[in-house]
Amino acid sequence: MQLSYEPSLVALSLLIAIQGSYVALLIALRIRSAQARSRRLLLAGAAISLAVGIWGMHFLGMLAARLPLPVNYLVLPTLVSFLICVLVVGFALAAISFWPRSALTLATAPVAMGSGIVTMHYTGMWALHASTRMVHDPPIVALSVLISIVTSALALWLTFDEARRPSLFVSASLLGLAISGMHFTAMAGTSFYPLSMSEPESALSVSPDLLAIIVTVVAFAVSGGFLLTFVPEHSEPTALENLSEDSPATSEVRPVISITAQAEAEIVLSKPLPSRPSLAAQSLPIERDGFKTALSFEHVFAVRADAHYTFIFDGKEDLFCPLGIGEVEELLAGAHFLRVHRSHIVNLQRIKLVRKSGDSAVAELTSPLPKTVPVSRTKIHELRALVSERSSAETA
Repeated sequence: MQLSYEPSLVALSLLIAIQGSYVALLIALRIRSAQARSRRLLLAGAAISLAVGIWGMHFLGMLAARLPLPVNYLVLPTLVSFLICVLVVGFALAAISFWPRSALTLATAPVAMGSGIVTMHYTGMWALHASTRMVHDPPIVALSVLISIVTSALALWLTFDEARRPSLFVSASLLGLAISGMHFTAMAGTSFYPLSMSEPESALSVSPDLLAIIVTVVAFAVSGGFLLTFVPEHSEPTALENLSEDSPATSEVRPVISITAQAEAEIVLSKPLPSRPSLAAQSLPIERDGFKTALSFEHVFAVRADAHYTFIFDGKEDLFCPLGIGEVEELLAGAHFLRVHRSHIVNLQRIKLVRKSGDSAVAELTSPLPKTVPVSRTKIHELRALVSERSSAETA
């Protein structure tokens, strides 16, 4: 039978897909540079947010279709389709976030993402089997899968390519189009036929009107909740804070450097100290996009230990280094670096400010991607003295 669609619900379904994609990609960009304990939480938030966007788009798209027969949506297939989508999409985001940026990663992640969208659609269609008989056209099914994978690949490649990354809204729109494009293409290849005889309902069902309300509210609420929870605030202190080990965590923070005017309060300590002429020639071995290369000291923002290896943060991403943190510390000796924690080394030239965090502190870096480095209690005074010395050298 020929399908017609309600334009307002079609537009709303696309909006939900784009919103879920935007929040998911925004969170996913933070996964690679996050601390180990936060990575799994960020990954779960990104996967659930994107799965809700896919799920919401699918069901609002189905409700937008004006079928000349009454349909009910079985609850079990609806929930199963969502759970499968979370797992598959989570795998795709984990691959693009954790794996080396190689050809294998750039192929695997979009295929997994596209497969998650397709799985969501056809598992969700199972929820209508008690109301109508469906026949799928294989060539159109194949076309819908191709649209899903190709458009997902374009969205992921643009999002995680630091050199050519467009506005995140552009990438989210592409991913939203991948979701909706796959759905409506698949619907064009699906024929619906009334059942020859009424069948008793074998499972709990939800009316379409109630489901429309549930899907819309849940999709926007979940995406909004994750946006408020996982996206960091950009309001930051404007000067280095006085960090004392004897001060309680709730005590007022005092600036390390005296401030005489409001303009001076907004000075960011980002100018590098004069370094040795040979500093740029010295480097650490790293792996980038699956290839072994080296990163010069001057491009190292921070170093983080991970078992017997380390990850080098270059301002945009964490790069794998085969050396242990002790070996890295020896190589960096004499340069403008300080081991501020048993698992962290920071470039003193890249510190923007230091602030209290519980009984210890964190150093915020002047990197394009927001980044903080934990500072142990025993290193607070030393770091404060070195940063103050740097500030004095700049103002002299």
